[in-house]
Amino acid sequence: MAHSQFDQFLSEATYLDRECDSTLNGDSLYGLYTSWCYLSGTTPKAERTFWAAMNQRVSPGQCLKMKGPAAADYILSSYQAVV
Repeated sequence: MAHSQFDQFLSEATYLDRECDSTLNGDSLYGLYTSWCYLSGTTPKAERTFWAAMNQRVSPGQCLKMKGPAAADYILSSYQAVV
């Protein structure tokens, strides 16, 4: 069960891919987080707070990928020229 907004975000909007060669970059991860906040009706925390939380939850070298409605929202809002 999720214990914080950040745990819930990671659970609902990301998954760990153990066999990948690339992961979300910093801008994409924070953008995914803001999309998740928008869709869940949650106020995003400051970027500094977000990164402090991610440093406690995501180990270096872990390969995170996007999933769920927040991923679709982030992709569509980031790449509007494609739509």
